Amino acid sequence: MGDAKGSRSILAALPTDLSTRLFAGARPHRVAAGEPLFHAGDPPDGCYRLETGLLKLSVDSQDGERLVIGFLGEGATVGELAMIDGLPRSATAHAVKDTLLSFITSDSFNECLTAHPEVYKYLVECLAARLREANDALAAANFLNSEARLARAMLELAHLLGEHQGDGRILIQHPIRVYDLAAMAGIARENVSRILGGWERRGIVTRSSRLFYINEPEGLRRCIGESSD
Repeated sequence: MGDAKGSRSILAALPTDLSTRLFAGARPHRVAAGEPLFHAGDPPDGCYRLETGLLKLSVDSQDGERLVIGFLGEGATVGELAMIDGLPRSATAHAVKDTLLSFITSDSFNECLTAHPEVYKYLVECLAARLREANDALAAANFLNSEARLARAMLELAHLLGEHQGDGRILIQHPIRVYDLAAMAGIARENVSRILGGWERRGIVTRSSRLFYINEPEGLRRCIGESSD
């Protein structure tokens, strides 16, 4: 992808001093909940660091299907890969809630790389990590069944948005639509509803409006063949 993926980003791996220098001349940029930060195909005019709020990254297929790549929380960067390859944005970023970002132009980004060539070392390392993540996602899409893919998406949301409630329970602290879960998992909405219903009957997950409680994270890990043991 030409932009950040999931809850991770390349520049998040930079040492604090280099990240501080990179965004030293940044200007604030605000996006209201539901509004786009940029669309796939937009020119790569700069990159952002997310200070507060939440972003959702998605791509659309030629037949109009939308795939949610993931969510980005505080401290993440978005749009940095487009700074490197100079290609248009490969994903669309929407604010899930009111979001404040720091923005630097592509010129500022390139000037920082020229002044601090050691940044390239981190970029190469993180690009390799990104490739491994892409391979994992591809394997999940091809080898996991629908329940395992949905469990994987729920655990990713818990990692980014979760708040521990005690006794192992995790609250996903933002309303999540069945549509978004289906897009993240790459399965039909009807399958999401069916699987969630089964998990609720087994007490693995409960819903309150559009908020989800994961009562048994280990139960979700078992669905994808993982264990904390």
